[in-house]
Amino acid sequence: MNSVRNRLALLIFVITAAAVGFMYLYVVPQLRSSLTAEKLRRLEQVAPGQSERIRVAMRDGASEARLRSLVREIDQRTGSRVTVLGVRAGSSGPAPAFVVADSALERSALLPTYPAASAAIAAGSVASAVESVAGERVAETAVGLGEGEEPSWIAVFSSPLDDVDDNVALIRRQILIAGLIALLAALAAGWLVARAHSRRLRRLERAAVKVAGGDFETPIPVDSGDEVGQLAITFNEMQKRLATLDSARKEFIANASHELRTPIFSLSGFVELLEDDDPDPEARAEFVRTMREQVARLTKLTVDLLDLSKLDADALQVRRERVVLGEVAARVVEEFGPAAERHHSTIQVVAGDAAAARADPERVAQIMRILIDNALTHTPEGTAITVETRIEGESVGLLVVDDGPGIEPRSRGRVFERFYTGDEVSGSGLGLAIARELALRMGGSLELRSHRGRTQFELRLPAVARAAV
Repeated sequence: MNSVRNRLALLIFVITAAAVGFMYLYVVPQLRSSLTAEKLRRLEQVAPGQSERIRVAMRDGASEARLRSLVREIDQRTGSRVTVLGVRAGSSGPAPAFVVADSALERSALLPTYPAASAAIAAGSVASAVESVAGERVAETAVGLGEGEEPSWIAVFSSPLDDVDDNVALIRRQILIAGLIALLAALAAGWLVARAHSRRLRRLERAAVKVAGGDFETPIPVDSGDEVGQLAITFNEMQKRLATLDSARKEFIANASHELRTPIFSLSGFVELLEDDDPDPEARAEFVRTMREQVARLTKLTVDLLDLSKLDADALQVRRERVVLGEVAARVVEEFGPAAERHHSTIQVVAGDAAAARADPERVAQIMRILIDNALTHTPEGTAITVETRIEGESVGLLVVDDGPGIEPRSRGRVFERFYTGDEVSGSGLGLAIARELALRMGGSLELRSHRGRTQFELRLPAVARAAV
């Protein structure tokens, strides 16, 4: 009973049962009341005209036989029983007391008080009611026949309601039979529909189990456009994204392992050489210099991997404050002074005080270090590097431009990929990926433009107006 299939089938069964119960308990009584009211309306239509004939006959002194003949004639014409009652004063007021003529009786006889007759006497007008006679319901309409406010006689037109009750009973039986059939059909149909949906949901469940086990290659067939079909489409899209992420994760681990293994093996080799041999001071100094370079490379790679993990986990804090790009550029360029001298290259800053961004100063400096280091690493000696700031509308730009050979066309679209290195120069291939992600986190962008003889990286950030200072 806890399965979706059983719950859905039970829900359809309950709704159908409620609909059948509503028809049986509400519609059938309403139908009975409507048919009864219709019969009373027909009696009320014929009663005034026919009672006038009786009143005229009694005023003219018609005999009892003539009255019986007249009421039988009216009975045959209208299809309703006609009873003329005499009114007699009692302790509680005038009331019908005896039968004067009855189309269904051969002779007069005392009868119980008709409710319609009593109501007509009290109201002084036409009155209708339903009375139970010998267990059967009878519709009655009574009209006063005497002159003045208190009639001496009452004409009662009555018709049994057995045809109404028979029709209602027939409809009730038909509703019960049809309802039973509908319930069985609803139960069967609900079970089949629920089974179909349950089968599709189980298919999703099996696919989810496969995904949890690392299988991202088995798509779910989409066999309809309903909610389950849309869920299958969304699941397939999720599966594709998970496959892409899993592939990127494996590639990331492989690349990271390779990048870490190279300096570690290099350090291990130099340590063994220093332990096994007794190199001369010049060779020892060269070994130490190379080991220092490998340690620096390993340190930089570790820091880059840590930054990437923080970015992926959304754990890297990024502040938003006023940053004068020219000041940051001057400070970072000063840091790279010794490296530029070793590279026999020049780094020039072209900046003004007006270029101010709303960003994190530490992250802006980190991006600049990555871009300048990238320019020194991937250009020949003697390259001229320019750091420039500019204002364009509601944003400011920080440009790092070099006059090196440029980036190959095949590499331009991939320079921001993790671990991508476009040449044989050593590097982790993580710097530009980190720089772009940091730019995006600060609400900016990092774009590349390159051709032969010029490479330009432009960092764009939201500007801060002078009035906001």
